[in-house]
Amino acid sequence: MGRQIEELAAFVARTRWEDVPEAVQRHAKITLLDTLGVILAGGERPEMRQLRERLSTTAGTGATVYARGWPVQDPRTAAMLNGIAGRSIELCEGLRLVSGQAALQVLPGVLAVGEQAGSSGRDILAAFVLGYEVAGRLASGFTPRPLAHQNGQVSLLAAAAAGAKLRGLDAGGISRAMRIATVLVLTPSYTNAVAGATALNIAGGMSGHAAALAPELALAGFEAQADAIEEALGQLVGGGFDPAHVTDELGTSWHITRNYFRLYACCNPVHPALDCLAAVLAELRPKPEEVERIEVATYRFASVMRNPDPPNYFASKYSLPHAAAAMVVRRARRQRARRPGDRRLAPPRAYRRRPGDERARAEIAPGARHGHADRRPPGDARPRQPSRRFRRALHRSRIACQIPRARRYGIDIRGRGAGRGSHRPQRGMAEPHRANRPLPPLRPPLNRIQVFCRAGGAQRNPPS
Repeated sequence: MGRQIEELAAFVARTRWEDVPEAVQRHAKITLLDTLGVILAGGERPEMRQLRERLSTTAGTGATVYARGWPVQDPRTAAMLNGIAGRSIELCEGLRLVSGQAALQVLPGVLAVGEQAGSSGRDILAAFVLGYEVAGRLASGFTPRPLAHQNGQVSLLAAAAAGAKLRGLDAGGISRAMRIATVLVLTPSYTNAVAGATALNIAGGMSGHAAALAPELALAGFEAQADAIEEALGQLVGGGFDPAHVTDELGTSWHITRNYFRLYACCNPVHPALDCLAAVLAELRPKPEEVERIEVATYRFASVMRNPDPPNYFASKYSLPHAAAAMVVRRARRQRARRPGDRRLAPPRAYRRRPGDERARAEIAPGARHGHADRRPPGDARPRQPSRRFRRALHRSRIACQIPRARRYGIDIRGRGAGRGSHRPQRGMAEPHRANRPLPPLRPPLNRIQVFCRAGGAQRNPPS
């Protein structure tokens, strides 16, 4: 039985909400609310409504499903439904230094088990923070296989630890629940994402299911082998597991304060390119019909998400061409659909992309009177001329395209030669209110965006 795993289980068993630093508590509450909002939004997906209806015929009691009408299910099913819903819209937060979406894997089980057990809010928050901590620490020593999506792997074991904490198990019981949960660990493939296979989202729900099931198995007397976690992560579902540093700075460094929140409802590797594109669009303000094409240079993981015609809603979350086209159209719609004194946005009448046509097109609802409206007389079929603001922006040959969240990464890209191949790391991002030591500096890859318009080409690159 690994010493580090036992130390981690003992830490989960003895730590109370009052032992968590105040700054970490505040950040944990924000993370919980963000994840809960994602679950509520994901519950509106058509497949989630149908799944709830199908499972309602055998519904149990004990836990709430976070959806319209607040249906009730047994804790295992409720946690599974809430976890799948949160994965459905690709807006969940994630671990920043290691791969994983810990909050969405841990919180559904914590809420379901805590509700059934009648736990206090403090106990539920403590279990959530500690489960997140287990996920981050196990992930730091875990080497996933190349095609494996990490939902339902280390975070599933962390959810089992959080559920065991709420069920009142001691250190030995928490360790046993985690080791029992290794037989539930999944092997979802990353290719599900680009193929539009929503079965990938089930892995997120199964972590919540394990959080409710594994503690009950431990309480019932089920046993697991002593090295179950090391074997499962190192030889079965993973390519390696080194627990040597799993307990480093335990109790002083908290992984939940090192997470990120998504600002776009798409896969995280696509975000850097979208941030660059947003900066270019803010500068140029082109109309969708003025955009001839957009060329993106990004790092390899994001470059494989290049299907311009995703087969369904879920696959569109993993398509950089689709996300870029949507940003161009939706940004223009927000700019054009505003009327003086009216903050509501008029939806577009049509959004069409013809086969072989890479340009994003949108037809704005007629009658809008605003600064960027088409003010040509009725029946005037002459080509629309670029706006004066757009023509002025085209005269600027280059601007510095911000690397996404550079300040959060602690990297200065705005001066002192911080350009292509020479960005200078500063000290890492300090935890909220200096709760922990600063993080090591990260070196995010540069992303290059080129937007070509009918009136000419506008290139936006990082400074050379």
